Amino acid sequence: MNDDTTHPKTDGVNPRRRYHSSIRQEQARQTRLRILDAARWLFLQDGYVATTIAAIAREAGVSTQTVYVTFSAKPTILTTLMDISIGGDDQPLSVLERSEPQRMRQETDQRRQLRTMARGIRQILDRAGPMFDVMRIAAAADADIAAAHRRLQEERLQNMTRVVGWIEVNGPLRSGLSTAEAGEIMWTLTSADVHRMLRIERGWSVERYEGWLAESLIAALLP
Repeated sequence: MNDDTTHPKTDGVNPRRRYHSSIRQEQARQTRLRILDAARWLFLQDGYVATTIAAIAREAGVSTQTVYVTFSAKPTILTTLMDISIGGDDQPLSVLERSEPQRMRQETDQRRQLRTMARGIRQILDRAGPMFDVMRIAAAADADIAAAHRRLQEERLQNMTRVVGWIEVNGPLRSGLSTAEAGEIMWTLTSADVHRMLRIERGWSVERYEGWLAESLIAALLP
């Protein structure tokens, strides 16, 4: 006689195996984050070109082989750092899928949308600006990073054009302004270069930069 209470079904999966697999996955994630933290510190201190895989491994307390197994190459480390810096964590979500852009998308007032946009962009660039600088400087000396930088800028332009579409749902753009042109304007005003010039080089405060960005977007895009 079968007794299902004595022999519970596990669908052919050993619970202990799942448990150990979860531990291994978390250990791998922590190793990955440790490597990324070490690389971030070294890239900011010494620059991308001068930083070696061996130096990253020493700083992270792992073997060089572990770094290669985890990331395969140094450009992958930098692009991963960019993704995390922009998103704010290592979750596999695109930037527009995250909570702040989605709140902006759900907003029904165009001006409030753009003020929400300005706040979110300011937060991203305050967090990711140093890594944008690392990538921009490295692109001049490394063809792989130059290609990654171009892809990042193209992706950012596509995202800005999508955001313009969210704004157009709630009303027209400024007369004569196409969706594509509006995306290019937003892409320019929200760039890391403009952020660096105002926040870092000119020393603008958080409030001044965020307010300027919001009002500039409103003036440039809306009737």
